[in-house]
Amino acid sequence: VQLQASGGGLVQAGGSLRLSCAASGRTFGPYGMAWFRQAPGDERVFVAAISRTGASTYYEESVQGRFTISGDNAKNTVYLQMNSLKPEDTGVYYCAATSDYGLYSQPDDYTYWGQGTLVTVSS
Repeated sequence: VQLQASGGGLVQAGGSLRLSCAASGRTFGPYGMAWFRQAPGDERVFVAAISRTGASTYYEESVQGRFTISGDNAKNTVYLQMNSLKPEDTGVYYCAATSDYGLYSQPDDYTYWGQGTLVTVSS
């Protein structure tokens, strides 16, 4: 399975961006997916996750109410709508996938990773 993330860019504080992550290759069905963020010099941190069925979502506290994760299983694509962006949201955003059920916030819980897309929020 290959994951291709896109949609990053430069935006002013208060603005919005929509990230996409498309899965391709030998897929066996829907995946539980997540987004992580990594700022320069920092470790990769959890942002949001969506379950395999799409029925459940989970957010890191600082993005709750501002970000929305959603999925389109027919397209094998997950999205991250980011509103009211803040400078502290800056970083490389990675999408990740797991064939397990449930919601997970640790990088080690995910098997497949995309290459990352850079989001820069200016103040």
